[in-house]
Amino acid sequence: MNRRRQMAYVTWTIMLLNVIYFLFLDIFGSSEDASYMLQHGAMYVPYVLDGEVYRLLTAIFMHFGISHLVNNMLVLFILGPQLEKELGWLKYLLLYLGCGCGANIVSIGYGVFMETFFSVPMNTVSAGASGAIFGVAGALLYVILLNKGRLENIDARRIVVMIVMSLYLGFQSVGTDNLAHIAGVVIGFFLAIFLYWKPGRP
Repeated sequence: MNRRRQMAYVTWTIMLLNVIYFLFLDIFGSSEDASYMLQHGAMYVPYVLDGEVYRLLTAIFMHFGISHLVNNMLVLFILGPQLEKELGWLKYLLLYLGCGCGANIVSIGYGVFMETFFSVPMNTVSAGASGAIFGVAGALLYVILLNKGRLENIDARRIVVMIVMSLYLGFQSVGTDNLAHIAGVVIGFFLAIFLYWKPGRP
């Protein structure tokens, strides 16, 4: 009970970092300029494969335009605090970063596969917290299922509908890394199996 009363400091800090970096990028350039975003840490498969692995992390704190930022932060605002209170701040932080970086790694693997077997060039610049946030949703689904399908005011059906609708909207949008979204959900769900212990569980 004491853990559940704690403030979701990690969630608020993550949101603040996203907003601050977005403002920095837009004040000194344009967050909708792919080349500018690339210069400041966005994902680009050839660069990552060339040793710039830090982009796996920096890209999850960057967004292309204000709507991209607002949409992601709104979902994180809704889901993040609940999961953080259940996992505790350290496990939640590890899960969030692990899902974000893991989703980017899956995206890189797909890019390498497409170029190797289908000669599709890996020339896409990507960024966004979506993979990490979908990971939060996947982890929260596991936590809810372990608590008999409901956790406070959230139930399993609602979280599943939200995930499905978000994925659907992603497939309807141009330039969305849907594979990273799916990877985020899967990684988050399985990480939660190892990180979450239901109260009273030995």
